[in-house]
Amino acid sequence: MDNKKKIIIISMIILIIVAGVVIIMLTTVHYDRIDITPNGTTIEVPANQTKYDGKVQGTKIWHWNNGILVTYNNHEDKDIIKVSELGFNALNKVITSGEKQNIDGYTCYVINADKILEIHIFDIIKINYNGKFYCIPLSNETTYDNIVICCNDKDMAIHMAKSVQYKKVFSDTTELDKAMNTVGNLSGDLQSKAKNYTDNANLSNVKSTLEEKTGVKLDDAQNTIEHYTGKLPI
Repeated sequence: MDNKKKIIIISMIILIIVAGVVIIMLTTVHYDRIDITPNGTTIEVPANQTKYDGKVQGTKIWHWNNGILVTYNNHEDKDIIKVSELGFNALNKVITSGEKQNIDGYTCYVINADKILEIHIFDIIKINYNGKFYCIPLSNETTYDNIVICCNDKDMAIHMAKSVQYKKVFSDTTELDKAMNTVGNLSGDLQSKAKNYTDNANLSNVKSTLEEKTGVKLDDAQNTIEHYTGKLPI
């Protein structure tokens, strides 16, 4: 084999290697880690394409080219009355109506993308999704995080689910619990004070004071009233 043929073969091998590297780079998904709750639970999302859409009644929404991330933490919202859970539960109901699969130990539901966008919390997203969505709902009773990952790419959905790192930042007591406890404490305190006043009041002294101030003998008045109305507990 002459040198010219060797150069051609080596050049072709190099081109194949370079093309392979380029294909891998183009098809490999890179991820960024974001906070689901401030300084708390985190998750990896597709880099350079994931957009935070905002918060709808306590429910946070992100989306990227082929998926949606929805999170809800009922201890993060400081409002006493919370209605965001209704929308999040509606989303869960739609998801769990899909075809159930077990993928790498995660429960995954396969549904049509347009069903998700029917939920009112997605009104802020201005794009449409088509085809099948692989949805993975996650929850943690310790951190109170509720997460839904929905994506056209099954591998991406699984990667994101595996990447979740839970961290508790909210106390066990919600603002509603605090308010109810405060009301309960005040009520108990008032009842206690009322009972103490009743127990400690000297009714004889009160009676003498009234008779002195008014010049009316209460026993005589009681007898007169009872004559017409019956016995009264004076």
